[in-house]
Amino acid sequence: MLARPVLLYDGECAFCRMWVRRIRRWDRHDTIECVPARDRFERGDLPDLSDHAVNARMHLVLPDGRIFTGGAALPELLRLLPGGRVPRLLFLIPGIPWVATKAYDLVARHRHRFGCEGGSCGQGAS
Repeated sequence: MLARPVLLYDGECAFCRMWVRRIRRWDRHDTIECVPARDRFERGDLPDLSDHAVNARMHLVLPDGRIFTGGAALPELLRLLPGGRVPRLLFLIPGIPWVATKAYDLVARHRHRFGCEGGSCGQGAS
């Protein structure tokens, strides 16, 4: 069982690492543990997720076992971050969750254009 939420992200992607640095700065209470997806096997408390899944989008794993991926993870992240509850209200507006998911998927597919070295960001993001 997890002690706190875990955010799995593509640690090979410069764009992803930039956003994780921002989340860590925002997370003043160290509520969320950010783990590069390739390091997930070193832990015994994370669900078995395919390489394709974790390379395609971020995964937020909650201590109760729920998993949120990609754009669907955004309101949950906001819920956990200081001051995030107010911006999270935007996700109550009809259509916003759908738009957020589509926008997340679009950016995830093209994140290699935003400074990812080695071409790793182009893998599995379709």
